[in-house]
Amino acid sequence: MAQLLAQSEIKERASVLSNWNVEGSELQCTRKFKDFIQAVEFVNKLVEPAEAAGHHPDLEISYNKVKIKLTTHDAGGLTHKDFDLAGVISQIT
Repeated sequence: MAQLLAQSEIKERASVLSNWNVEGSELQCTRKFKDFIQAVEFVNKLVEPAEAAGHHPDLEISYNKVKIKLTTHDAGGLTHKDFDLAGVISQIT
């Protein structure tokens, strides 16, 4: 199991991620698209990297917006796995 990050590590790692925020024990990002179809296409692009990492985001789709939430459930909070996957997701357009 991945180890929880200390608050100082969380702040440091979050500071280098654009458009991501720490909310409690989650790392969150909301992406906005032209329409529902583009939002769903984006979600489909998340499947391969999430499977490869063995780490899966919680997702909410609301028409043209996708909210991504990352947390390591079995560790009870944020770990390196969350920030690593957030970095990968940030590169997906």
